[in-house]
Amino acid sequence: MKYNPNEIEAKWQKYWAESQTFAAKNNSEKPKHYVLDMFPYPSGAGLHVGHPLGYIASDVYSRFKRHQGFNVLHPMGYDSFGLPAEQYAIQTGQRPEDTTRVNIDGGVDKEGKQIAGYRKQLDKIGFSFDWAREVRTSNPDYYKHTQWIFIQLFNSWYCRKQGQAFDIKDLVTVFEESGNALVEAVCDDNVAIFTADEWKSYSDDRKEKILLQYRMTYLAETEVNWCPGLGTVLANDEIVNGVSERGGFPVIRKKMTQWSMRISAYAERLLQGLNDIDWSESIKESQRNWIGKSVGALVTFNVKNHDEVIEVFTTRPDTIFGVTFMTLAPEHDLVAKITTPEQKEAVEAYIEKTAKRSERERMADVKTISGVFTGAYAEHPFTKEPIPVWIGDYVLAGYGTGAVMAVPCGDERDYAFANFFKGQNGMQEIKNIFANVDISEAAYGSKDNVEIANSDFLNGLNYKEATQKAIAELEKLGQGTGKTNYRLRDAVFSRQRYWGEPFPVYYVNGLPKMIETQHLPIILPEVEKYLPTEDGLPPLGNAAVWAWDTKQNKVVATDLVDNVTIFPLELNTMPGWAGSSWYWMRYMDAHNENEFASKEALAYWENVDLYIGGSEHATGHLLYSRFWNKFLKDKGFAPTEEPFKKLINQGMILGTTAYVYRLEGTNTFVSKNKIEGQNVQPIRVDVNFVNSSDELNIEKFKAWREDFATAEFVFDENGKYIVGREVEKMSKSYYNVVTPDDICAEYGADTLRLYEMFLGPLEQAKPWNTAGISGVFGFLKKLWRLYFDDNGLIVNNDEPTKDNLKSLHKTIKKVAEDIENFSFNTSVSQFMICVNELSSQNCHSRAILEPLAILVSPYAPHIAEELWSQLGHKTSISEVAFPVFEEKHLVETNKEYPVSFNGKMRFTIELPLDLTKEQIEEIVMKDERTQKHLDGRTPNKVIIVPGKIINLVG
Repeated sequence: MKYNPNEIEAKWQKYWAESQTFAAKNNSEKPKHYVLDMFPYPSGAGLHVGHPLGYIASDVYSRFKRHQGFNVLHPMGYDSFGLPAEQYAIQTGQRPEDTTRVNIDGGVDKEGKQIAGYRKQLDKIGFSFDWAREVRTSNPDYYKHTQWIFIQLFNSWYCRKQGQAFDIKDLVTVFEESGNALVEAVCDDNVAIFTADEWKSYSDDRKEKILLQYRMTYLAETEVNWCPGLGTVLANDEIVNGVSERGGFPVIRKKMTQWSMRISAYAERLLQGLNDIDWSESIKESQRNWIGKSVGALVTFNVKNHDEVIEVFTTRPDTIFGVTFMTLAPEHDLVAKITTPEQKEAVEAYIEKTAKRSERERMADVKTISGVFTGAYAEHPFTKEPIPVWIGDYVLAGYGTGAVMAVPCGDERDYAFANFFKGQNGMQEIKNIFANVDISEAAYGSKDNVEIANSDFLNGLNYKEATQKAIAELEKLGQGTGKTNYRLRDAVFSRQRYWGEPFPVYYVNGLPKMIETQHLPIILPEVEKYLPTEDGLPPLGNAAVWAWDTKQNKVVATDLVDNVTIFPLELNTMPGWAGSSWYWMRYMDAHNENEFASKEALAYWENVDLYIGGSEHATGHLLYSRFWNKFLKDKGFAPTEEPFKKLINQGMILGTTAYVYRLEGTNTFVSKNKIEGQNVQPIRVDVNFVNSSDELNIEKFKAWREDFATAEFVFDENGKYIVGREVEKMSKSYYNVVTPDDICAEYGADTLRLYEMFLGPLEQAKPWNTAGISGVFGFLKKLWRLYFDDNGLIVNNDEPTKDNLKSLHKTIKKVAEDIENFSFNTSVSQFMICVNELSSQNCHSRAILEPLAILVSPYAPHIAEELWSQLGHKTSISEVAFPVFEEKHLVETNKEYPVSFNGKMRFTIELPLDLTKEQIEEIVMKDERTQKHLDGRTPNKVIIVPGKIINLVG
């Protein structure tokens, strides 16, 4: 009976689907365990072998937990809103919902392109997902709840004093009773103070404008990353080297009225929460840096000959007497107001140039020095001396106040800036305010061993003393105060594109109103084209039916807008991270029509026990998810403060690219081992044209591209064309993609699963090499032969030997420890060792092979199910108890002693370990081999160390 993986795997995948083997229960006497993967964006390209790595790891862990007696929730869905589908819609005219559905379910798109479909590809790998809970963020029954959460955010404000979000109605009550003077809220800057009587006298529209300054989601003019090529705003993590990640289009900084989220309100909680979760230090550090907490002072500088003031946040108020110049971000509101006529042209040219660089690029570029003098001067708060005001793109409008008090003697970047513009109008000589410190070559940035000098009342003080004194004196002048600042900025929540969640918002007199929740979802309308309108409105401006009728409470034709009972709807859509910021909670109760999840389901599952996904989400997704979770906790919906207890980042599986080498100026290709000393151009070639010995299939290569049809070749001495190899990112554009479908078809899914786990530690990047697959496939065939020969099942009821039990229990111990430690690669090695040992021992004992099938089951579930079934069991192996490790089977009872004569080992003898020296000596002396070596002589000395050596001397 041969091992036939395709037949076995199809059988058990069908069984699991029909039996709903992996359906989790929302109530169970078993302890719960929630294992989650970062869900994929379904593209038409489908999965390559790098994509399932994390899914296989989470599946091994989920199956192991079921064997341990847990009620495991292991769901899967699709993050199905996003730019790729929209760009494809623009290029082909196909509806994004159609292409997204085909990408998930498979089929042929309108271009005639055959799409494998994510669902079919995932099913072929044998994952134990609870498919009954599948979610798609682009389905109205899902984004109905995303819209509901947005409304909750709109109807909430954040109280600094109590450190949490509350209903906006509570704030209105405070305004009615006592105005806003004593309200400690996270809100817009420069909110005007009003009394209770003044509040009551305001019109409804004015009240709404004031409340917008406090709401957790609000409309505001914001500096954004605008991508004209895509016609939309991009998040920082959607930009690479100043261009869009999708399409490579230029990105500029631009001011737009946008929806934003007050994630900054949660900065301290997001920071402190990192102490309570089991994440890698590198990911935590990324989040700490992104949140960017710093303690210092807010200082106000008056601008000479202006009514304006410049506010600066500094972590070094002790250095205030060292201020040599000031730098504003080019986007700062004050720039246009204070720039002198003489400097206007230079300033405007610099601003235009800077707008083409993303914030991330500006932050990362520490080498380029650029800036322009505005012609304006600020006034030092203590000395009243004039301080020149510059603009420079190393200062960001969104960090702190968008202004820097530059102290070159204490900051390297300020030092470089001052020296670069030395001698120009508007750049003063660097002031040194540190005693006994030479700044002729570099700034002194340390806070240690500082003694302040040339600083009036701060002279002779250290860093800490000078900081406290400076803040106290600034507060006396009314020009400063102590402050804690965060780099984390409010998150822009609008996108000028079609394929995203519609906002549940209509506008009355230009002010946003929320659609009542009972009328959700507001469904994405049909549009003729997915580009912005001719007058620059977002794509929803093309919708013929996109207005809100407040009498009928439904969406009606756009041309019916009368601004009396029918009003325009929001034309922007939500960003890609909207649906992914709460999806783990929807899995808990995926079919609940009335709530995003019931209180009972939320209370039972609480949060995710294990989350596996890529480290590229270190800040964006993970920070937004934590923010939404904390907000929903404040509002009494989420049961826990943190969404993900443990986080594992899987490494990338890299492709092994194949290269051919063309002689410059010819169409002749030289074999890799013949290129030395030749001027050749390396060209990537499809890895499917290359065998495991790196030989190129010439016919396939010539048929690949028209210009290669007439190619000529310089072969090696064996008449072969050998390609070069390089490890690179697996990508269609590198022609090095290997699909899991091909591996499953040839070797089976169990081989793919085992091989991906065997490649190396989960969290490290590792290259894919298809040549290694056959070894793993051979292991599974060897495992099969422990149970079957050509005639059928050969498992017997023989008592297992000590060696059999030792091999099994070594494996039980190793596999359990490895899975708990996510060391999956060493588990696979142990399986191979165990099967080799049992084969050598000619073991076919049921007492060994039944538990071995369970051990293998998390990694290779199809073959395990088949073995279990063939052993006579009627139920799935998936929830059979994991074998119990027994230490006694690893305890050595015998020892194989080397027996030496005058230090030379002559033979070995196996003896029980509990024998005394005397007993060992008696047995050895009576042994025939000893008698033969002694040849009638009596040894002078018998040296015996129990458990170690036996040596006869003389």
